[in-house]
Amino acid sequence: MKTKQSLIISGLIAVGIVLAVLILRLEPPTHTEEESESHEAKTDDNGGPHGGKLFVKGDFELEILLAEDEGEPRFRIYLFNQDKPLSPNAAQVSAIVTRPDGEKQNIDFVSEKNFLQSAQPIEEPHVFEATVIAQHDSQSLQFSWVKEEGKINLTDQQVKEAGVKTQTAGGARIKNVVTLPGEIRFNEDKTSHVVPRLAGVVEVISANLGDPVKKGQVLVVIASTGLAEQRSELLSAQKRLELARATFAREKHLWGAKISAEQDYLQARQVMNEAEIDVHNAQQKLMALGASPNVSVNSGSLNRYEIRAPFDGMIVEKHIALGEAVKEDASIFTISDLSSVWAEIIVSAKDLNVIRVGGKVMIKATALDSTASGTVSYVGALMGEQTRTATARVTLANPQMAWRPGLFITVEIVASETEVPVAVSSDAVQNVNDEPTIFVRVPGGFIAQPVITGLSDGKFVEIVKGLKPGTEYALNGSFVLKSEQGKEGASHEH
Repeated sequence: MKTKQSLIISGLIAVGIVLAVLILRLEPPTHTEEESESHEAKTDDNGGPHGGKLFVKGDFELEILLAEDEGEPRFRIYLFNQDKPLSPNAAQVSAIVTRPDGEKQNIDFVSEKNFLQSAQPIEEPHVFEATVIAQHDSQSLQFSWVKEEGKINLTDQQVKEAGVKTQTAGGARIKNVVTLPGEIRFNEDKTSHVVPRLAGVVEVISANLGDPVKKGQVLVVIASTGLAEQRSELLSAQKRLELARATFAREKHLWGAKISAEQDYLQARQVMNEAEIDVHNAQQKLMALGASPNVSVNSGSLNRYEIRAPFDGMIVEKHIALGEAVKEDASIFTISDLSSVWAEIIVSAKDLNVIRVGGKVMIKATALDSTASGTVSYVGALMGEQTRTATARVTLANPQMAWRPGLFITVEIVASETEVPVAVSSDAVQNVNDEPTIFVRVPGGFIAQPVITGLSDGKFVEIVKGLKPGTEYALNGSFVLKSEQGKEGASHEH
């Protein structure tokens, strides 16, 4: 009897244990308050059935993604209840997009087939925080979605090591620049074609092509019979003057002593005056030729004709050889003072109203890395029959002899200046996906900001749309950022 009772009791205990285990398995686990709230507001990146980000609060689920099916990126939202699709009209949804610069954009949604689509396109760059507000079953639900598509993540140290420097976008004066061709030429006001002025034979040449010369320096010596005749004429006139002075002195003495008549005294004075005129005339002829009037019969150099440099300069042309017979009008040397040159500008008819005397220009050499500024000193009034162009001129200081005649140049003239509210350095604009792009500094790195550009003068570029004044952007090193953008993690996701 006792054995039978023991078996019954053991069986009851076993059944109790089994039931207890089953009860424990069926009873839902308890949660803390934080765990309960987390369960009500679950998110899943790219975990939605359409590849978007999934937000869950209770039985309500909202999936959001960026879609670009029709050419413009727009938000697309799908609604669910306990994983079952809801009609897009089951909730009223709106959103606020906050950009890194603080700009906010209110987004409305319209109902499509089985989803809600933003009425406004979401412009690039897609780096923002979107706050989504949904009204469902008398409840107001709010979700936050941070998107950093295309962001180039760089620390301050990495930015420094990459050599990227930044600047702030702001107002600027954009110059409308007209570029004209031209050429460096000799300053004709300081260029001389040396001619002998007397025929003769070359005996000595003391200057060669390219030599610098000083004013009065002997360039060449010519043996000239014409000069010998001029000097002989001077010597004869000097001898006549000596005789006339002696005769005048004697007649003056005789007339004063009442020995000779006054008429003889007056005649002697007239002869002396005429002789003085002849000497002066012969001296002036020699000086006009550049020859020294101080010669003597015994010097043996009556025919020695020294041709001297008229001013300081350089021998740029030489057309003479030793022993050569030259004519009085032959151009034997060309000397130019290259401390200043002319920049001659070719001006077409349509640009004549741009260039004017006194206007400032910038001159650049096409073959050298040389620039200079200058002022227009002359604008020609005539147009060439063949070329239909006029000539303008800038007198350019050339102390280092860097501007050589014959050098081709381009001349930039400011036609007008325009004040613009937003401009950036020209070097900062990169072409990304066939769009002008500025790399804007944001916390933790840079983003590629597409912009619409306007006026440009080569130094600054006007930004018509896409950039606010005061925005910090990459001044240099933007090519490095462009390369970083193409790497994994910085590409488009939609």
